[in-house]
Amino acid sequence: IFLLVLAVFITLQWLVVIVRVTGISMEPTLRDGEIKVVNRLAYRSRSPQRGDIVSIGELKGQRDMYMKRVVALPGETFLIRNGYVHVNGERIEEPYVLHRASWYHPQIVLGSDEYMVIGDNRGMHITDHKFGRVERQFIVGKLWF
Repeated sequence: IFLLVLAVFITLQWLVVIVRVTGISMEPTLRDGEIKVVNRLAYRSRSPQRGDIVSIGELKGQRDMYMKRVVALPGETFLIRNGYVHVNGERIEEPYVLHRASWYHPQIVLGSDEYMVIGDNRGMHITDHKFGRVERQFIVGKLWF
Protein backbone atom coordinates (compact mmCIF):
# COMPACT_ATOMS: atom_id res chain seq x y z
CA ILE A 1 0.00 0.00 0.00
CA PHE A 2 2.82 2.41 0.84
CA LEU A 3 4.38 1.94 -2.61
CA LEU A 4 1.03 2.56 -4.29
CA VAL A 5 0.50 5.77 -2.31
CA LEU A 6 4.06 6.84 -3.11
CA ALA A 7 3.53 6.14 -6.83
CA VAL A 8 0.31 8.19 -6.86
CA PHE A 9 2.02 11.03 -5.00
CA ILE A 10 4.96 11.09 -7.43
CA THR A 11 2.60 10.97 -10.40
CA LEU A 12 0.58 13.89 -9.09
CA GLN A 13 3.65 15.94 -8.19
CA TRP A 14 5.80 15.42 -11.27
CA LEU A 15 3.68 14.20 -14.17
CA VAL A 16 0.25 15.77 -13.90
CA VAL A 17 -1.69 18.48 -12.10
CA ILE A 18 -5.38 18.12 -11.36
CA VAL A 19 -7.15 21.47 -11.61
CA ARG A 20 -10.68 22.66 -11.04
CA VAL A 21 -11.87 25.20 -13.59
CA THR A 22 -13.13 28.35 -11.90
CA GLY A 23 -14.82 31.09 -13.84
CA ILE A 24 -16.24 31.41 -17.32
CA SER A 25 -13.37 32.93 -19.29
CA MET A 26 -12.65 29.64 -21.14
CA GLU A 27 -16.28 28.79 -21.98
CA PRO A 28 -17.56 27.01 -23.96
CA THR A 29 -14.37 24.93 -24.15
CA LEU A 30 -13.98 24.59 -20.38
CA ARG A 31 -16.89 25.02 -17.99
CA ASP A 32 -16.88 26.42 -14.48
CA GLY A 33 -16.45 23.61 -11.95
CA GLU A 34 -15.02 21.00 -14.33
CA ILE A 35 -12.06 18.93 -13.16
CA LYS A 36 -9.21 18.73 -15.69
CA VAL A 37 -5.80 17.10 -15.88
CA VAL A 38 -2.73 19.05 -16.99
CA ASN A 39 0.31 17.23 -18.39
CA ARG A 40 3.42 18.72 -16.77
CA LEU A 41 5.73 16.92 -19.21
CA ALA A 42 4.08 18.17 -22.41
CA TYR A 43 6.65 20.92 -22.92
CA ARG A 44 9.82 19.12 -21.84
CA SER A 45 10.79 18.39 -25.46
CA ARG A 46 8.78 21.01 -27.34
CA SER A 47 7.45 24.51 -26.89
CA PRO A 48 3.81 25.54 -26.45
CA GLN A 49 2.04 25.97 -29.79
CA ARG A 50 -0.66 28.35 -30.94
CA GLY A 51 -4.03 26.88 -29.98
CA ASP A 52 -2.75 24.88 -26.99
CA ILE A 53 -4.68 25.23 -23.74
CA VAL A 54 -2.13 25.71 -21.00
CA SER A 55 -2.10 25.94 -17.24
CA ILE A 56 -0.36 29.02 -15.92
CA GLY A 57 0.93 29.20 -12.37
CA GLU A 58 1.90 32.16 -10.23
CA LEU A 59 0.69 34.72 -12.73
CA LYS A 60 1.68 38.16 -11.41
CA GLY A 61 2.61 36.78 -8.01
CA GLN A 62 -0.67 34.95 -7.41
CA ARG A 63 -0.83 31.32 -6.29
CA ASP A 64 -3.85 30.47 -8.44
CA MET A 65 -3.50 28.56 -11.69
CA TYR A 66 -5.22 29.77 -14.83
CA MET A 67 -6.27 27.83 -17.90
CA LYS A 68 -5.83 29.89 -21.07
CA ARG A 69 -5.26 29.38 -24.79
CA VAL A 70 -1.97 30.28 -26.48
CA VAL A 71 -2.68 32.71 -29.34
CA ALA A 72 0.77 34.17 -30.08
CA LEU A 73 4.31 32.87 -29.77
CA PRO A 74 7.67 34.40 -28.80
CA GLY A 75 8.80 37.18 -31.14
CA GLU A 76 5.41 37.58 -32.82
CA THR A 77 3.34 40.76 -33.00
CA PHE A 78 -0.11 40.62 -31.43
CA LEU A 79 -3.16 42.86 -31.45
CA ILE A 80 -6.92 42.57 -31.04
CA ARG A 81 -9.11 44.61 -33.38
CA ASN A 82 -12.93 44.44 -33.29
CA GLY A 83 -12.68 41.29 -31.19
CA TYR A 84 -10.40 39.43 -33.61
CA VAL A 85 -6.85 38.38 -32.77
CA HIS A 86 -4.19 39.36 -35.30
CA VAL A 87 -0.72 37.80 -35.23
CA ASN A 88 2.04 39.22 -37.42
CA GLY A 89 -0.56 41.35 -39.20
CA GLU A 90 -2.88 38.44 -40.08
CA ARG A 91 -6.19 37.60 -38.44
CA ILE A 92 -6.00 34.09 -37.01
CA GLU A 93 -8.81 31.56 -37.24
CA GLU A 94 -10.32 30.76 -33.86
CA PRO A 95 -13.22 28.30 -34.37
CA TYR A 96 -13.45 27.78 -30.59
CA VAL A 97 -14.56 31.42 -30.04
CA LEU A 98 -18.35 31.53 -30.37
CA HIS A 99 -19.16 35.08 -29.22
CA ARG A 100 -17.06 38.20 -29.69
CA ALA A 101 -17.28 41.59 -28.07
CA SER A 102 -15.58 44.50 -29.81
CA TRP A 103 -12.33 44.13 -27.90
CA TYR A 104 -9.29 46.22 -28.75
CA HIS A 105 -5.72 45.67 -27.60
CA PRO A 106 -2.87 47.69 -29.13
CA GLN A 107 -0.14 45.95 -31.08
CA ILE A 108 2.75 44.59 -29.05
CA VAL A 109 5.78 42.48 -29.87
CA LEU A 110 6.31 39.48 -27.61
CA GLY A 111 9.72 38.90 -26.09
CA SER A 112 11.89 35.89 -26.87
CA ASP A 113 10.41 33.91 -23.96
CA GLU A 114 6.85 35.30 -23.93
CA TYR A 115 3.53 33.83 -25.05
CA MET A 116 0.20 35.64 -25.38
CA VAL A 117 -2.60 33.73 -23.68
CA ILE A 118 -6.31 34.51 -23.59
CA GLY A 119 -9.61 32.81 -22.73
CA ASP A 120 -12.05 31.52 -25.34
CA ASN A 121 -15.05 33.45 -23.97
CA ARG A 122 -14.63 36.71 -25.87
CA GLY A 123 -18.24 37.71 -25.25
CA MET A 124 -17.18 38.91 -21.81
CA HIS A 125 -16.05 42.49 -21.32
CA ILE A 126 -12.29 42.76 -21.87
CA THR A 127 -11.74 44.11 -18.35
CA ASP A 128 -13.30 40.95 -16.87
CA HIS A 129 -10.62 38.76 -18.48
CA LYS A 130 -7.22 37.88 -17.09
CA PHE A 131 -5.03 37.59 -20.16
CA GLY A 132 -1.76 38.80 -21.49
CA ARG A 133 1.91 38.03 -21.87
CA VAL A 134 3.24 35.04 -19.97
CA GLU A 135 6.87 34.02 -19.67
CA ARG A 136 7.57 30.37 -20.47
CA GLN A 137 8.67 29.66 -16.89
CA PHE A 138 5.09 30.23 -15.66
CA ILE A 139 3.50 27.73 -18.06
CA VAL A 140 3.00 24.62 -15.92
CA GLY A 141 1.77 22.27 -18.64
CA LYS A 142 -0.76 21.48 -21.36
CA LEU A 143 -4.38 20.49 -20.87
CA TRP A 144 -4.52 16.72 -21.22
CA PHE A 145 -8.19 15.93 -20.54
